[in-house]
Amino acid sequence: MTVLVALAANLVIAVAKAVGGFLAGSPALLSEAAHSVADSLNEVFLLAALRRSRRPADRRHPFGYGKERFFWSLLAAVGIFVMGGCFSFFQGVEALRTGAEEELSGYVAGLIVLGVALIAEGASLLRALHQVRGQGGVAAGMRDPALRTVVAEDGTAVLGVTLAMIGMVLHMVTGQVVWEACASLAIGTLLVYVAYRLGREARDQLIGEAADPEASGRIRALLRAQPEIDSVEALFTMKTGLDSTLVAARIDLVPGLDSERVEEVSVRIKKSIARTVPEAQQIFLDVTDRPAREAAESPAATGERGGA
Repeated sequence: MTVLVALAANLVIAVAKAVGGFLAGSPALLSEAAHSVADSLNEVFLLAALRRSRRPADRRHPFGYGKERFFWSLLAAVGIFVMGGCFSFFQGVEALRTGAEEELSGYVAGLIVLGVALIAEGASLLRALHQVRGQGGVAAGMRDPALRTVVAEDGTAVLGVTLAMIGMVLHMVTGQVVWEACASLAIGTLLVYVAYRLGREARDQLIGEAADPEASGRIRALLRAQPEIDSVEALFTMKTGLDSTLVAARIDLVPGLDSERVEEVSVRIKKSIARTVPEAQQIFLDVTDRPAREAAESPAATGERGGA
């Protein structure tokens, strides 16, 4: 719902900014129009992410489609960079190179548009922050790449509108277009920075980001507390979606356990991990018996295999 509200707000605001920018010939207002167009396209990406990531696992994707959210979030970051940041830089450079003709009536209308946009963007930001708090606080809520992108877009939009208004007012007061050019360049810099941060986070999740250190620590502590486990040789985790994590552990069991007992212990440990870390939806245990493994890796056994 938050994404739909943001999309509707951005579409209306983008049209209003574009009309006002062309009428006033304002580079700062046109930069903000490009910003809103980029945000609107990104909301479409995020809606696709929400829909496609909910598909169940199948034969081609046995771990599900949770990473769809990260892929579409990466596209949203690229959209912010190209459509918002680059166009804002272009407007700022063009304003410095050619100057701008302002008409007082056009600029007054442009400032009114920006004022309305500031109210709308602020309302959308407050709604997104409310949803973040509703999902368990900032740390928990910001794990959702779609919600994180909406918060980043709305926060950037509020700051961008403020910069555009300051640039337009200073242009009107001083008659110097450099103020608006600087506002456009500042908006472009802000958008490029936000796009970089969102893109880096999406990249980390796409290439296989580990689970949170706190969750990994709970899993490791649980494994070490099991009386049948002699040592935890390795623990690997990877986020496969917003609320799903793959867990793989290599453990050595104490000597003397028969195969039936090993199977019973493995099942119990997997259930314990699933209760301790609910997002651990795929759990794999590589179970070995230390004495048997050491015997198999001993020089004598190695020599016998080599001689054979």
